[in-house]
Amino acid sequence: MRLLRLDVQEVERLGGAAEAAAHLRSLVPGGASVAGEVREILEAVRAEGDEAVSRYTRRFDAPGAEPGPLRVSAEELDEAITLLPLELVAGLQVAIANVALVAEAGVGTDAAVDLPQGQRVLVREVPVSSAAVYVPGGRAPYPSTVVMGVVTARSAGVIDVSVCAPPGADGQIDPVILGTCRLCGVERVYRMGGAQAVAALAYGTETVDRVDVVVGPGNLYVQEAKHQLSTLIGIDGFAGPSDLLVALGQHADERTVRLAALDMLAQGEHGEGSLVVAISPDAAVCEALAQTLEDLVVERATVGEAQFAIAQVANAREAIALANAFAPEHLQLMGDEMETLAPAISAAGCMFIGADSATAFGDYVAGSNHVLPTGGAARFASALSPRHFRRRMTEVRVGQAAGRLAAAGAPIARAEGFEVHAESMEARVRENPEP
Repeated sequence: MRLLRLDVQEVERLGGAAEAAAHLRSLVPGGASVAGEVREILEAVRAEGDEAVSRYTRRFDAPGAEPGPLRVSAEELDEAITLLPLELVAGLQVAIANVALVAEAGVGTDAAVDLPQGQRVLVREVPVSSAAVYVPGGRAPYPSTVVMGVVTARSAGVIDVSVCAPPGADGQIDPVILGTCRLCGVERVYRMGGAQAVAALAYGTETVDRVDVVVGPGNLYVQEAKHQLSTLIGIDGFAGPSDLLVALGQHADERTVRLAALDMLAQGEHGEGSLVVAISPDAAVCEALAQTLEDLVVERATVGEAQFAIAQVANAREAIALANAFAPEHLQLMGDEMETLAPAISAAGCMFIGADSATAFGDYVAGSNHVLPTGGAARFASALSPRHFRRRMTEVRVGQAAGRLAAAGAPIARAEGFEVHAESMEARVRENPEP
């Protein structure tokens, strides 16, 4: 475990909340650029379709194996559910229900505005036609990502929702992923991952249907592919390594400190590149937390090579200022003085308030979405929500307001050198004179 300690004087010497946040972010170096390699993969998939997707899948995901067909059969999906432990199925059903309830609360309604000149503007919100959820591979299956993506898309009103996941070394997708897809009602699952999967979903191939939106976490190649293809498809954002900031108040008791340490180590399970930070105005709390971390990590082999840091700040308000500047993916506020300042938080992917509100609940069953902005992007980005799968259309009905609007609009058009724009507006006045 790599742990950096900063006392209050060291934090103050950094110059302020923005500078301290930047210093903490710098503890995890940025990933190397893979833009060139990804561009080659995208071009190959666009030109060759299924053949390129299969070739890259064998090369990157299942070397030495022969994966099954790109599209997983309905029989495989049905069989996968029978392989899942009953307690896992029960837990997934809780997650599906809770995520759906929270997501449905975020679906907007149409709004009509009658303006002073007499025209009406209707703002309509409609779902995209199709979406895909990328579920990463790696050390373990991630059924929770299936739930977060698929349930949210369905709640947004998207009928055509597919999933793609890279096969493992045996050339197959883990049954936990397939079974979860079936529980979520997914009919189309693709056995592919990496940049080639995103390319196939964006361009379409002989087997893979083109979609409007691609969401979900993944490695640097996946994120770079989403970035490069974002003029063709909607994306949720560029997801980097995970991060957590825990703010502890004065005089935190032993239980609270232990819970904070467990939450930090839990986030460390995401591995190298993850950044886990705790801040408190209480030097004794910082010391107790550091010692607890060192004691607990010994028997927890799944904690990866994340970067940990503990910083003492001057007071609770300085802690909140640092939290806003850091803009964490996950933010935990623990202790009365921190919890009462929750309304002052303006930049966090998801907030967890109170000692019992572990980030891990949000990762699985709380109902909030765990696809969150990382790397400080919470300053301007939001958690995955129905809005990522919906778009707004505007309807304009001018009618008898044409005269008043032309009188206002034509001079603007002429000032911009667009004479025919002005003529177009004024023609409506002649055709529809005001009563």
